[in-house]
Amino acid sequence: MQVSELVAPDQKIRRSLAQALLARKSDYADYRLEVMPDKGLAHQHVRIVGMGVIARIPKQSQLSLCPQDNLHYQAAAFRRASRGGHAPRLIDILLPGPSLPRGALLVEEIIGTTPCLPADLGAISRAMASFHALPLPVEPERAPLRHSTDPLKDMLDEISQQAVFLDQVCLSPISLREIRQGLQNLAQRCEADARPPRRLISFDTHPGNFLMTPNHLAILVDLEKARYSYPSFDLAHATLYTSTTWDTETYAELTHEHILSAYTAWEDAMDNATAQATRGWHGPLRLAMWLWSITWCAKWRLLSQRESAESAAEDWSYELSSESLISHVRGRVDHYLSAEIVHRVWTECQTLEQEL
Repeated sequence: MQVSELVAPDQKIRRSLAQALLARKSDYADYRLEVMPDKGLAHQHVRIVGMGVIARIPKQSQLSLCPQDNLHYQAAAFRRASRGGHAPRLIDILLPGPSLPRGALLVEEIIGTTPCLPADLGAISRAMASFHALPLPVEPERAPLRHSTDPLKDMLDEISQQAVFLDQVCLSPISLREIRQGLQNLAQRCEADARPPRRLISFDTHPGNFLMTPNHLAILVDLEKARYSYPSFDLAHATLYTSTTWDTETYAELTHEHILSAYTAWEDAMDNATAQATRGWHGPLRLAMWLWSITWCAKWRLLSQRESAESAAEDWSYELSSESLISHVRGRVDHYLSAEIVHRVWTECQTLEQEL
C-alpha cells in the first residue's frame, strides 16, 4: 500500500471538519486539526490543536438514530454526565451538513493516560458513581435519553434481537446451551416484579473508554449510549473479561478479588440506600451484560461483512474503519465467541452471583 493511500483518509477528515467549522463560523475554524488514531467503531476523533477541544465525528449511530437525533442524544449525555465531574464538557454541536453528513460534537479534551488494571479499578468505580449518584430526573425531563419504565425487560428484548445471529456464527453446542440458559435465567428475572433503582448510566464502560488524569481521576470519554437504567450494567461492563481484554492498552484478566474490590469501591462512593437496593442485582445484571456483549459479537461478525450504506443509521461495515481496527475487533470477537471463553465467562458469572 502506498503512503498516499494511508494519508488520504486523514486529509479528507480534516478537510471535512474544517469546512464544517467554517460554515458554523466557529471560533476554532482557523486552528490546526490533528486526526487521532482510529480506535472506535462509532466515531472518528480530531484534535483542535492547542485549544483543548476534540471533535467527535460519528461514523454511525449505535442506537439507530438519524444523524441529527444522534448528535442531540449524545450532547444530552455529555451535558448530564459531566455534572458529576468525571466526563468531558460539551462545547458545541456541528449539525449535519454537506461536509459532515452526520455532523460532529466538540467536547473538552481530557489530558490523561489509559488506565492500568487492576490498580485503577477503584478510580473507575468512583467515576461511574459520579453519574450514578446524580438524582433521577422526573420522567418528562429524561428525554432524549432512553428512559424505559422497565429497563430489565428492554435489556432482554435487545439481547434477544441480537441472539438471532447466534445460529449463524458456528458456535459450539455447549456454548449455545450456556448462552440460552443465561437468556432463560434473565427471562425468569423479568417475570418478577422487583427492580433495582434507575440512574444515569453509560452502558459502555469498558476500561478503554476512560482516561486517567494527573491527579488520578478517571474520566469517561465516550457517552454515546448513555441512558436511565441500572448501575449494575456499568459495573459489569467495566469488569467483565469481554471488556477488560477488549483494548490492548488496558488489557487485564481480573481475579475475583479484583472484581469484588471494584464493586466495593463503587458502593463506598454511593449513598447507602442506593448501594443496598442495588446489591442483590449485581450478579444477575452482570450475566445480562455479558449476554448482551456476546450476542453483539455474533451480530458484529455478520453485519460487519455488509457494504456500508450512507443512509443507514446503524452501520457496522468494516469499510468505515481502518484495517488495523477491524483486524483487532475481529480477533476479539472470534476469541469471545470461542467455546473456551464462553464457558469461562459463563462459569465466572455463576460463581460471582453468589459473592456479589
